[in-house]
Amino acid sequence: MTKPTEPGLAAREGAAAILTAVLKERRALDDAFADEAATGSLARAEPRDRAFARAIAATAIRRLGTVDHVIGALLDKDLPKRAGATMNILRAGVTEILFLRVAHHAAVSMNVEAAAQDATARHYKALVNAVLRRVTREGDAILDTLDTERLDTPDWLWESWTAAYGKETTRAIIRAHYEDPPLDLSVKDESELAPWAEKLGATILPTGTLRLEDAGRIEDLPGFAEGAWWVQDAAAALPVRLLGEVKARAVLDLCAAPGGKTAALAARGATVTALDRSKPRLERLTENLARLGLAAETVAADAGSYDPGRQWDRVLLDAPCTATGTARRHPDVLHLKSPADRDKLAALQARLLDRAAALTAPGGTLVYCTCSLEPEEGVRQIERFLAANADFRRRSVTVDEVGGLAEILTGDGDIRSLPCHMGVEGGMDGFYAARLERA
Repeated sequence: MTKPTEPGLAAREGAAAILTAVLKERRALDDAFADEAATGSLARAEPRDRAFARAIAATAIRRLGTVDHVIGALLDKDLPKRAGATMNILRAGVTEILFLRVAHHAAVSMNVEAAAQDATARHYKALVNAVLRRVTREGDAILDTLDTERLDTPDWLWESWTAAYGKETTRAIIRAHYEDPPLDLSVKDESELAPWAEKLGATILPTGTLRLEDAGRIEDLPGFAEGAWWVQDAAAALPVRLLGEVKARAVLDLCAAPGGKTAALAARGATVTALDRSKPRLERLTENLARLGLAAETVAADAGSYDPGRQWDRVLLDAPCTATGTARRHPDVLHLKSPADRDKLAALQARLLDRAAALTAPGGTLVYCTCSLEPEEGVRQIERFLAANADFRRRSVTVDEVGGLAEILTGDGDIRSLPCHMGVEGGMDGFYAARLERA
């Protein structure tokens, strides 16, 4: 049989395999895609097929509740466990038809062929064909009856976000998750911001980040090889700015890998100690700094027990978290994380914050941040900390420090960005940051 092209059988097989890795094996989307591209059905695929497979899988995960509801409405009974990859082949097909708007005949025929090539799903090839054909006829009408924003949000996150931000804002967050995010870059030499924007065809955001639409392969962009910039979401670039002038100052960057904030500090002239408990992640940080022509001292240690016998005037803690604020780029986090993960991480964050405080010199500044939307990992950490540490106080972030984006500042003067903020410009990650000063 001749291998189909445009967009290809490999893309469909790859998409189903990625979905299985994420939803059944509980693996991160990026890792699942990388492995499938290295050793799976995408290993010999054309670049366009690889990109298409990832688009199918990512969109299916973003729209998982809706996709599963449509499939359930068209199945007489649940698929048996022995159906293997059948459910994920159906998910891929429904996603193509309803959300990627692939030509119906291609979406149906290629996913039926993907089922035929699978040792287990081949027994359900006729069912895949029947369901997907019904989706082409009835799918849009079913969609019109659904509250897709609610369906596509796990219950615990819906409850958390509506309690914290209200239903209207929660729905705006979810709509932001549906869109492919642009590529954001931080430029090493901020005096070269405008020239690099012109070279890259990028927009300069109010915060000083460069934003590209349809960027393509990152390594092929102007400036990558010479280390002129690094990839960093606009929201993630803000916490470093809260430390103020850092030139010639010693700064401790806790939980530093993969190193975007370390790079920003080093580029501003700081003497940076970058600490992370993972040696492989520190190696990646070192490689990133080498490409950028920047340097930092690296320390492999647990930030929760790190005690070098000294303190720093500036300390940054980007604490491990559920990362629910990054769902635009990593939609899998909404389905891989749970309330138990949040609570476990919140306990870790509290321990790390207490240690970071001990490492902050009198009169020094401590910035705490996470890329989570959960209050337990953000403002509640700071409330707990301040109640127990009378020698620390908040120093409010000013509008000027965040490029005039008043919408991302809280009444307490912290940063609380949401994926729906800067919506016209393409959104931003959900991030929380608070600036604390030691008396």
